Amino acid sequence: MKKIYYAAVLCSAIFWGCSGSTKITGSDHGWKTLFNGKDIDDWIVKIHHHDVNVNYGNTFRVEDGIIKIRYDQYGDFNDQFGHLYYKTPFSHYHLRFEYRFVGKLQKGAPDYTLLNSGVMFHSQDPRTILKEQDWPISIEMQLLGGLGDGKSRPTGNMCSPGTDVVYKGAVSQDHCISSSSKTYDGDQWVKGELIVNGNKQITHIINGDTVLQYSHPTIGGGVATGFNPKFKQDGKALTDGFIALQSEGQPVDFRNIEIKELPAQ
Repeated sequence: MKKIYYAAVLCSAIFWGCSGSTKITGSDHGWKTLFNGKDIDDWIVKIHHHDVNVNYGNTFRVEDGIIKIRYDQYGDFNDQFGHLYYKTPFSHYHLRFEYRFVGKLQKGAPDYTLLNSGVMFHSQDPRTILKEQDWPISIEMQLLGGLGDGKSRPTGNMCSPGTDVVYKGAVSQDHCISSSSKTYDGDQWVKGELIVNGNKQITHIINGDTVLQYSHPTIGGGVATGFNPKFKQDGKALTDGFIALQSEGQPVDFRNIEIKELPAQ
């Protein structure tokens, strides 16, 4: 894995790596807190089979300064894939956050969602997502936990619901692209970062290491279903969009979510 030395990223890597502290102090110039540690009033909920801002089963909740994604008020999962969106879109930025997997996969959730979550970005406005639309048209920084079997299971991958990206000089034919990250087992906190340059280069970082780069996200591809066709304009460049935390059956925690807007390049 290649260490990156882009100034903003180096600053972040130094910040995360020193003293073992997991608390973002806000001392780094230009960073804005997206999650205040108290509530999700600045966020919008959209869960499959439900209207916008119906937080079914208290899926997204705040406890102990953490956004917790839980299913203890569910019965069968019933494909109730959900996302929690920050209220405004972004285009050029550096995002940083921490996540950890906890608990057991909810009954009825697909097997592939075991120790699986993500951060969606360049997403369509959640208020345009229909009640029976399963996934937002977006790009996903996929987050995976190790299965404890000694096998490689990288995190910080890219998945593309209703979108396409250019990877290694060509439009990727794969729905998901694996990163070069290490495997992280158990319930340890992992530090993720995204550097998004509009419709140009996108960089995924895990625990300070660059693990994946690609570019030119556009609307296209399959996977997402139930959308309003007027928002699925294949070939349209994705230059900005909403950021969301994913819920797909696996309990997961998020904290220390911050963003620094960057100049267009």
